[in-house]
This record gives sequence, C-alpha cells and structure tokens, in this order.
Amino acid sequence: MCTSILYSPKDHYFGRNLDYEIAYGQKVVITPRNYEFKFANLPAEKSHYAMIGIAAVANNTPLYCDAINEKGLGVAGLSFAGQGKYFPVVEDKKNIASFEFISYILATYETVDQVKENLTDVNISDVSFSKNTPASELHWLVGDKTGKSIVVESDEKGLHVYDNPVNALTNAPLFPQQLTNLANYAAVVPGQPNNDFLPGVDLKMYSRSLGTHHLPGGMDSESRFVKVCFALNHAPKDSDEVESVTNFFHILQSVEQVKGMDEVGPNIFEYTMYTSCMNLEKGILYFNCYDDSRISAVDMNKEDLSSSDLIVFDLFKKQDISFIN
Repeated sequence: MCTSILYSPKDHYFGRNLDYEIAYGQKVVITPRNYEFKFANLPAEKSHYAMIGIAAVANNTPLYCDAINEKGLGVAGLSFAGQGKYFPVVEDKKNIASFEFISYILATYETVDQVKENLTDVNISDVSFSKNTPASELHWLVGDKTGKSIVVESDEKGLHVYDNPVNALTNAPLFPQQLTNLANYAAVVPGQPNNDFLPGVDLKMYSRSLGTHHLPGGMDSESRFVKVCFALNHAPKDSDEVESVTNFFHILQSVEQVKGMDEVGPNIFEYTMYTSCMNLEKGILYFNCYDDSRISAVDMNKEDLSSSDLIVFDLFKKQDISFIN
C-alpha cells in the first residue's frame, strides 16, 4: 500500500510514501545517461535521459520504485493487488515488462503528453525479472513539471491511461472509482462548516476544524486517497524551496502508516518505510525513512551524468537525535 502525489507550488515536486512490511534493500540510485538498459522485449538503450530515484539494485539493474529524469518527468509504481493484470507478449505491440516500466518511460520521454501519446500501442507484459522475483501487480502515477499527471493501469480489460485532476494516487480500487468516491466528501472544508444542517439553530462549535470531521482516518487505500487529496489541494503554495519541501513531507505525513496500525499477518505490520520528494525542475531527491525522520537530499546534477555506472547512496538510516543542552 502506498501514496504518491504531484505538488505544484512554484516548482513541482513528485514523490511518495512507500508502505510495506518488508524492505528489499532499496537505495537512492542515479542512472547516468550512458548506463545501458537491457529491456526484456525491447531494444537496449545505451544512451538516454539520466534519472534519480529509489530502487532496489539486482544484477546491476535498478528496479525503481519511484524516480524522475533530468527533463522533469516522474513516475511512481504503487501496489495494485487484486486489480492489476498483465498479459503475454503481443507481437504487434510495444511490450514493456512491469519491472522496467519506470526505467523505460524515464529513459525515453520528457513530458506526460509524450507518455500518454506513446502508450496507445503498449502491452504491459507478464514477464518476471527472475524466477525468484515474480511480477508485482502495480499501477503508476506519471507527472511532469507542467503540473499535469496521468494514471496508468493494466487490468483484465487491458491498458488504461487516465488524466488525473487531483494529482494523487494510492492503490485499488480502479482509479475512476477512487475519483467517484470523492463526491462523498464534497462538503468537507478546512476550518468550520456552515450550519446548513439546522439553519436558525445555534449549534455549539465545540472544536476547531469541525469542517473536516468526516474525513476518513483509516489506513486503507480509499481512505488515504480521500485524505491526501484534501491535504494536497489545500496545502500552502510557497515559493521557497525549504518551505515547499517541508510542506510536501507534511502532506504525506497526513497518510503515513505507523507500525502497529496495519496488521497484514500474525504480528507483521505494514508501515511507511520511506518518503521521497523530488524537485522536477532541479533534479534533487529529498527523502527520509521510518527510523530517521531527518530529511536528507541527493542532487543528481552534482554527479557525472555522462558516465555509464550506477551511482548509489544509502537510503535507510538510524534516527539521529540532536540534543540541544
């Protein structure tokens, strides 16, 4: 279970919470322009756009969870368990395996419009990365520095590309159903509500922010979708980088999963392992993790983006508390 957003004050910020119960050794990974991508059913790309994001690296291959490229395009893959379906390789289509979808899109395209146009002949294939790594059911949020985003879903009826007016994504159900459900919360407002329930009756407003009383607070994907849409679309639009990054993390903190709240097995809990925030204009990745709430950053433009070797930084760290006395 995860949550991803595109936040657009002055610059544009793309990222996500990754919620799961098992870590796979993810790192901050920069893939430079001349690293050779070898795709399952597409020609290899020896030269492409550079990218930065969070990935597990297996056999020198970055398996990105979320990333952006140097042109300001971002993609995040989120669990779509129970709804997602991939298909065998189709000869007359462009076959992209699910595990390489992020890498292929970021290596090839600059904008959401280009992605949308070029997905018309795509098949998300059921090819697995390895025998021990079966294809995970995913759907994807794709956003760029115009402030636009789309959702890409492959289900039993085929591949669908949806415009995303709320710039947010969680998990199942299907994205159109998530949007339809938002109508149930049209009366939610930040602050105090108007008394349209009993006009003329002096209702005692016993608390601040009663206008948010009916926002859901569960860890389920539908509840998180509603809450993050509300938080994102009412967030301040600061122009300062530090303020914008801080706002981004607070938006996703509104739907983070704390250990002990989402039991997925006997004494096994899903939780927010990390939060990423990537500036699409500047190519900077900000991140923190469950055991280290301090925000760290990696600037892709400070590295040699013309090289052919992956550049890797640690993601998971231990909490560093600063004593002030």
